[in-house]
Amino acid sequence: MANQLTDPFRGFRFRVEIAGIQVAAFAEASVPDITVDSVDYREGTDPIYKRPLSGLTSYGRLSLKKGLTDGMDLYNWQQQVSQLGSGSPNAQKNISLILLDTDGSEKVRWNVINAWPTKYETSGMNAASSDVMVETLELAMEYMNRIK
Repeated sequence: MANQLTDPFRGFRFRVEIAGIQVAAFAEASVPDITVDSVDYREGTDPIYKRPLSGLTSYGRLSLKKGLTDGMDLYNWQQQVSQLGSGSPNAQKNISLILLDTDGSEKVRWNVINAWPTKYETSGMNAASSDVMVETLELAMEYMNRIK
């Protein structure tokens, strides 16, 4: 029996869940990269070759973008970390990035563990433009895993 072809998911149907923060919707979310450093190792008995071993794992930054509204949750979170540090109570939050299929069913989930804001910015104001103002929150994290 032949394998049935499956279309890849499209990136425009997604949901972001942030523990303890109520945000209606995001326009854009980036899935952070995961990088494993390579460490070269050579044994003393091997005169010619060295071999790569896996080193430390690092995670890129998560970037969330949404239209600017009167909601202050994201800004207040960034201010809490800015003033009290990422170790303050409730400063680190777990986040889920959820990719949905065309029916709105959850198909892929990345869990971001102990994230905290490192950067907050908004798009510029321009009287000659009708563009929506966008706020961007960049987050660092301990680690991330894909569970679905």
